[in-house]
Amino acid sequence: MASKRDYYEVLGVSKTATDEEIKKAYRKLAKKYHPDANPDNKEEAEAKFKEVNEAYETLSDPQKRKAYDQFGPDGPQGFGGFGGSGSGPFGSGFGNGGYYSYTSSGFDGFSDFGDLGDIFSSFFGGGARTNSRTQTKGPRKGADLNLSMDITFEEAFLGVEKEILITRPETCSICHGTGARPGTSVTKCSVCNGTGTVRQVQNTILGQIQTTRTCTNCHGTGEVIKEVCDNCKGKGTVRKQARIKVKIPAGIDDNQTVVLRGEGEPGEKGGAKGDLYITVRIKKSSIFTRDGNTVMCEVPITITQATLGARLKIPMVDGSVEEYDIPEGTQTGTKFTIRDRGFKSINSSSRGNFVFTVLVQTPKRLTREQRDLLEKLAVTMNEQPPIKKKGIFG
Repeated sequence: MASKRDYYEVLGVSKTATDEEIKKAYRKLAKKYHPDANPDNKEEAEAKFKEVNEAYETLSDPQKRKAYDQFGPDGPQGFGGFGGSGSGPFGSGFGNGGYYSYTSSGFDGFSDFGDLGDIFSSFFGGGARTNSRTQTKGPRKGADLNLSMDITFEEAFLGVEKEILITRPETCSICHGTGARPGTSVTKCSVCNGTGTVRQVQNTILGQIQTTRTCTNCHGTGEVIKEVCDNCKGKGTVRKQARIKVKIPAGIDDNQTVVLRGEGEPGEKGGAKGDLYITVRIKKSSIFTRDGNTVMCEVPITITQATLGARLKIPMVDGSVEEYDIPEGTQTGTKFTIRDRGFKSINSSSRGNFVFTVLVQTPKRLTREQRDLLEKLAVTMNEQPPIKKKGIFG
């Protein structure tokens, strides 16, 4: 089994880092590797995001961190490592997911190992593992929301403000998120005494195994609502439509994401709202194309303009017109550059260039006068004018 990376190395902190330093490093990396912020490299970002979360879950918990510092990322070598596919330094354990703490006096020397029941659960069964999210009794941030938005090439160039309509959970205005009917209160669960978990002790040949399960009375919240709010039916939230103004910055590229902080789902127990991630999709233009911050287009010109030179009127993306002199003898396919008329860089004041390619168009039909003039021109240039072929009848 391959060894895991050092969790301190994953978060980029020292082994003496404080809780605040670990939290700060985690937030920075979680934002950097969030899959929605890496649409072009989603698979690798998801792997790194998972690794960062696993490292933080271990190092943010004092007991887990102590065990990790003692035994490293692969677990205590005396047991061949705990591994597993779950989070935390020793994985998620075996069996059907229960988490345990071994209490027999015969194994007191292993108290620093944390929840050793992960080993024994495969032999003695166990209840459903209490999710770390369920165990958390404090404030929790709301879930993030994701959507996509279509804009035109010109809107991406200039920037635009759009108004979107989304349906999302909103904090109930009647109970203010408690889920309880006004005039009543949320009470502590009498079954688990507000802990959200229920402990059971099993006698085995190795001693007593203490299992911890999610309380079925309060579903892990530690609280019970006796009289639910009529408006939200005890959920604390109601689904509503919300109009949100979104500012799309000038220079945004296809599949880039705009993040609106605090526009996601409401948090729990006073936690912050989640965020809204908007992925921008840019419609193709019939005139312009883009390469990085460079705008490109093709401009048709006549034979006389290419031969004699001409002042061309070039349409810009912002709707203005730029005059540009091309020299005489210009060949089809020649590229010309107008500096600083391309896309703006989002993170700086610099701009790309505007590059247009001239395409010389050969006329398909000529008047008699035009044909005579071209024939005379061909003679002066020592060219043989085209010979008219007579038909089979003369």
